Amino acid sequence: MAIDKIAVLLAVIGALNWGCIGLFGFDAVAWLFGGQMAVFSRIIYALVGLAGLWCLTLLFRLDRETAAHPA
Repeated sequence: MAIDKIAVLLAVIGALNWGCIGLFGFDAVAWLFGGQMAVFSRIIYALVGLAGLWCLTLLFRLDRETAAHPA
């Protein structure tokens, strides 16, 4: 599904951003979109958070599919 791919892409963007924060103290989203409290930055943060929640559903769907069709 397209929403699955978008969610994974947003989750990867979030993971890379957190990696930059952890390793370098650099928030790429805030830098690109005008600071942490800028409206667009907050929208990106919210979308990344929702994408993470959606990716949790992917884990459970993959487990069900694997159980239904063992290799």
